[in-house]
Amino acid sequence: MYQTFEELRQACLGCQNCELAKTRHNVVFGVGAQDAEVLLVGEGPGENEDLQGIPFVGRAGVLLDKYLAAIDLSREKNVYIANMVKCRPPQNRDPKPEEMDCCIGYLRNQVALLRPKIIVCLGRIAAQRMLSPNFRVTKEHGQWIQSNGVWMMGTFHPAALLRTPSNKGAALEDFLSLQEKIRQVCEHTY
Repeated sequence: MYQTFEELRQACLGCQNCELAKTRHNVVFGVGAQDAEVLLVGEGPGENEDLQGIPFVGRAGVLLDKYLAAIDLSREKNVYIANMVKCRPPQNRDPKPEEMDCCIGYLRNQVALLRPKIIVCLGRIAAQRMLSPNFRVTKEHGQWIQSNGVWMMGTFHPAALLRTPSNKGAALEDFLSLQEKIRQVCEHTY
């Protein structure tokens, strides 16, 4: 267990634990406020993220930033964003379970350092790993559970919303629910 974000980031940068390390351009460690009470977790970096080393910077990231802004959150001031895996799966395929197994310790360490009060899983892959193996985004998005004192919810991945814009309204409702949960349980987010 690393004691600081910088120690953990350096360990991630040198990681060779799975095949994804061989094809990455950059490790995509995470971004945001290191005292954030809200953690967003996606599945893994895409092409733009791999090239820049920052999560959610492509079209999906622009959409995510709009949802965050709608509820007065931003990666610069009061939220942290990470992924299940820190390296891009080839052709943006879903991360394999064994790849997530190799990376889960880094995410757990990020959670331990942040100590968030809320975790939002962006998309099916993150929600199935963190909430329930049978999680179905279209049926269970926006539903809150509490685990080890942390409030958790799954919602649509921003890239999925770009493919299926009809779900954007439901996603907005999830983010409004997030805003309400922040007001209930967080001390310094707003």
